[in-house]
Amino acid sequence: MGDFNLNLQTAEEHLDEDDAEGDVVLGVLDDSTPPEKWVQSVAHGNVLFLAIEGDLNKLASGFARDVKDMGGQLMHFRKFLIVSPPGVDINTDDL
Repeated sequence: MGDFNLNLQTAEEHLDEDDAEGDVVLGVLDDSTPPEKWVQSVAHGNVLFLAIEGDLNKLASGFARDVKDMGGQLMHFRKFLIVSPPGVDINTDDL
């Protein structure tokens, strides 16, 4: 292999800190959290990973449309609902 001349000591200087925004928020979708809280969390750039406890259609009805209207995505995967903010795609290529 060739020499890449990679200097890890100065790599941080080239990282754009504005690119990383938000957190991954773990929660339970069981009707105990107001839908507005989920919408606000996604609007702040967070990805939601919610364990579904009950009827998904009923539980997500209070915030799913708002998330989609703002450009976010929702994906039901096994017993979880993944909700991403605008600009963060949920990649399902390996499913």
